[in-house]
Amino acid sequence: MALRGPKVWLWRWRRNPLKRRADRVEAWVVLGVWMLTVFVAALAGLTVSRTVEDGLARERVEWRPLVARLAERAPGTASENGDVSRAEHVWAEARWTGADGSSHSGQVRVLEGSRAGSPVTVWTDREGRQVTRPVTESQARIRACLIGGVAGICAATAPLASGRVVRRRLERRRMDQWDAEWSRFGPLWGRTTG
Repeated sequence: MALRGPKVWLWRWRRNPLKRRADRVEAWVVLGVWMLTVFVAALAGLTVSRTVEDGLARERVEWRPLVARLAERAPGTASENGDVSRAEHVWAEARWTGADGSSHSGQVRVLEGSRAGSPVTVWTDREGRQVTRPVTESQARIRACLIGGVAGICAATAPLASGRVVRRRLERRRMDQWDAEWSRFGPLWGRTTG
């Protein structure tokens, strides 16, 4: 186990007569890699977050609710006493007319035992295809932040990995230089006078 002294901040930047050129280069590489990592992570995170939020806002504007009618009776039995809170939701076939007058059909979630012809709200896009309900502004903001954060973290791995490769090469070069110098001066230390 190596003994270490107290932690010294910014030790790479302190003056030291034993510091070699490779040490100074490594210090600049570390600084550059961290600055690039922060920049790339922030840029990727903000860009992806903005893109996701804009896409979800476009969905809120373009997607419209329509009234559809159940084409068949929903499976299951209707709850007794009209207690809707205990009723299960099941999938059933519904039909609706799009804004352009075309007929569409699809599966929707309804209360079990709903009668054929019952009105159901479906969300459609511009072409009349069935879509999910669009997210609210607050949900979109949270989703955009989460996706942007993940994108930023993923983007930050590229400069960190490349910086690690560069530092490994610098370390290998430094060790090779030490070996070369040791092979020159090491034998001189073993001689005795006399």
